[in-house]
Amino acid sequence: MDSLFSGSSLQSLARLLRDAPEEEDDDDDDVQARCSVGAMTPASVGPVKKENTSTFQVKSENKKTIWNTEEVPEGSEFDDTWDPREKPEYEISFKQHVGTEDVFFGMTGKDPSTACCEDIVIKIKLPETKYSDITLDIQDKVLDLRTPKKKLLLHLPYPVNSKEGRARFLSEEEILEVTLRVSRKLDFINFSDG
Repeated sequence: MDSLFSGSSLQSLARLLRDAPEEEDDDDDDVQARCSVGAMTPASVGPVKKENTSTFQVKSENKKTIWNTEEVPEGSEFDDTWDPREKPEYEISFKQHVGTEDVFFGMTGKDPSTACCEDIVIKIKLPETKYSDITLDIQDKVLDLRTPKKKLLLHLPYPVNSKEGRARFLSEEEILEVTLRVSRKLDFINFSDG
């Protein structure tokens, strides 16, 4: 065991490290200090690494904000994971306006797909709820419904025109029926700016 740590083996190791390729910007004093046995560390082996001085750039103009408003998904301001109210049962269906030219002749090119529908109809079951207890907020892509016992945050499948929506409460069935007009861009199926 003594032969492993003898002076000659340490000198051979120092010679081996000293003969390693040197960086162009190192001077002799620095190389001698790095290759001496007392100054050897695991970081001393290999080429000299330059320090990376990259800085993190803040995208936001206000330094106190944590994230930009573009990074926050739409409707997340309504989401409350700690709210103990249960989610009501609901059903989403689509409605389109068709005439005889669509049904019998197929002249407008409409088909039964959701791409040709003009309205989204959402039926929400609200047992033991009065009409006056319902709070409903409709945004372009989010429906937020709250009652004393139920809460529903629904991300809508299509953007809607929140100003043209209708809601009615069917008290016998205890169902809130919300009809929302789909806001579509002009495309080859829907010829009107909706």
